[in-house]
Order: sequence, then C-alpha cells, then structure tokens
Amino acid sequence: MSDTAFADDIKQLGDTLVGLTLKKAKELSDYIKEVHGIEPAAGGAVMMAAPADGGGAAAAPVEQTEFDVVMTSFGEKKLDVVKVVKNITGASLMDAKKLVEGVPAKIKEGASKEDAQKIKKELEEAGATVELK
Repeated sequence: MSDTAFADDIKQLGDTLVGLTLKKAKELSDYIKEVHGIEPAAGGAVMMAAPADGGGAAAAPVEQTEFDVVMTSFGEKKLDVVKVVKNITGASLMDAKKLVEGVPAKIKEGASKEDAQKIKKELEEAGATVELK
C-alpha cells in the first residue's frame, strides 16, 4: 500500500465512483459528454476535453487494440442472453436484465481483441446480435 496522502474530497469522490452501478456509470458518462463536452478516451479510463478547433490535423491511423462489445439485439432467447451478460459483467440479475433490454448496450468497454471476440462469441451463441467497435 502506498504512503500517498489524499485529500478527503478526492477520497470521497473516488469511493463514490468505485461504487457506481453499470447503469449509473453510463448515466454519468452521458452527463459529462452532454453537459461538459468531455468524452472517454479509448478504454474509458482517461477523460479528455473535446478540442475547440475541431481536432486540427488528422492523426495517422493507429491499429485498434481496444474494443467495445456492443449488443444490438438480444434475439429470441432473452433469458439465455441475460445469463451470459450477468456472467460477463458481474452485474446482478436485475441489472443484467435492464442492460439487455436497453439495447443497443455496451457490454464491455476497452477489451482486448481476443477478449472482445470471446465475449461476442458467447453472446452470439446465446442468441444475441453483437458488434465490436
């Protein structure tokens, strides 16, 4: 454990963020994007402000190493898909059901290519339609 001292307000904010449900985290992300114009970077771990000048010069294309697994449809076997989503996300059965019913839904953010493909395969085997972004 580190000997770094943190301000009480930073500790409280960190504890609050760690305790967010998947639904609340999504709502927070949407709020920050809509109200403050800040979007999560690849992986969602680091936040950065949108450039005011429209981005300037185009960056060289970089091979994508992190993927978001987005379910676009749960198909005809919703219960099977809910069970798979519950196992993947670690969410409660009720939260997994809400996530499935709220398609399109991000099931996993910032996954490696291998993990994203594995998750996509599991969901598709349960009957869902999935995209990697």
